[in-house]
Amino acid sequence: MPSETPPHPPRPPHSPAARRDRAVRAAVEQGLISDATPLVALLDVAGIRASATALRTAFAEVTAPGTPVLHAFAVKAAPLVPVLRLLAAEGIGAEVASPGELALARAAGVRTDRTVLDSPAKTVTELREAFALGIAVNADNPQELARIDALVGSAPTGPSRTAAPASPCGLRVNPQLGAGSIGALSTATATSKFGVALRDEGARAWVVRAYLDRPWLTRLHTHSGSQGIPLDLMAHGVRTLYELAEEINAAAGRRQVDTLDIGGGLPVNFASDEETPTYAAYARLLRETVPGMLDGRYGLVTEFGRSLLAKHGTVLSRVEYAKSAGGRPIAVTHAGAQVATRTVYAPASWPVRIAAYDAEGRPRPGPAVAQDIAGPACFAGDLLAENRPLPLLEQGDLVAALDTGAYFFTAHYSYNSLARPGIHGFVVKAGTGAEVRFATVREQQSTDEIVAESGGAYGDALLD
Repeated sequence: MPSETPPHPPRPPHSPAARRDRAVRAAVEQGLISDATPLVALLDVAGIRASATALRTAFAEVTAPGTPVLHAFAVKAAPLVPVLRLLAAEGIGAEVASPGELALARAAGVRTDRTVLDSPAKTVTELREAFALGIAVNADNPQELARIDALVGSAPTGPSRTAAPASPCGLRVNPQLGAGSIGALSTATATSKFGVALRDEGARAWVVRAYLDRPWLTRLHTHSGSQGIPLDLMAHGVRTLYELAEEINAAAGRRQVDTLDIGGGLPVNFASDEETPTYAAYARLLRETVPGMLDGRYGLVTEFGRSLLAKHGTVLSRVEYAKSAGGRPIAVTHAGAQVATRTVYAPASWPVRIAAYDAEGRPRPGPAVAQDIAGPACFAGDLLAENRPLPLLEQGDLVAALDTGAYFFTAHYSYNSLARPGIHGFVVKAGTGAEVRFATVREQQSTDEIVAESGGAYGDALLD
């Protein structure tokens, strides 16, 4: 027998959950979701602003007064110009890893001196552009550092090896501390593809020598955090970076390394509405683990992405059909692998919370019944959730995939040529009625755009 779902607890009127409920209702009332647009994505602007404030405040509270701190948003988490512009207005820069991401940051008006280029596969063209714009660059490996040497040597500033590029430059190192619970996202393993493997034989000595030979190398970078990585492992990676900087500066006899880029990767709680761990908790852990890094001698760069956006996004889909197979109810929706690729292919690592709403956008009451939430793609495993207890969904109801503000509706998977969903930011106005105002962040992809993207202009190209 199905268990009885407890009554929907009252939401604090200005809580993120209450704002989300009101936005879902308004999306129905204002026609954002309909037969013509059965799938939309929603972004809570107030939530994004609150996360940006929490990040800035957390590090301001643990760093010495006057410490330069750049929080650079990892653009890959939400490559959307309006989002980058909103974050820039909140004092957040951009961490980019491709020419496309750099173009998005520039289109959003992110200042070049608040932009950092990280990538394990930078071309000469990319490096030249970064140096021309004055964008900070973190080299990934010895061959890239040699490539930068050649570019610096050919620059108008002079032919010598010690001529400085027109950008702050650093080197990424891998502290090789081990993996978290999601192997594919663990960047500090013994064999990670990122950075110089610091514990490999001779690597640490090579890094120190590389800095002594290049006075223009003034930064050090590591990124040991990500989903599934415990905070103490992240902090251990940062301590390794700090100790290396101290070693380089002692060998140089001066403060050559003046900025530490500690990456991002704060994990996100995908089990409830609670936002944990917090930036404040991580910053306090860093103060306990690496106090010398925060005493004002080093500038800091962070590169958080998922933790700034994830909790503030919702993918909302109509239930197109309600059916059953083998005695199990199945709600067939328009949200599947194309928006939640990781969830569909690795559900144990990337489970997604589902909220059930009726056709008018109100939270659906009723007893919890185990059911599948299926997507539209033509393969059996296209499931947002399997055997999930929820109020029994009916045709025309709505399902909301929660905590999807990062990586979900922006990392589109074009299986079945399914359209990218429209994305709308929302603000819930205070006062009677709690009016919801929507702003288009990205239009739903049209079928004409799908054809164009799929070679429509070259239809006859293979006939000869």
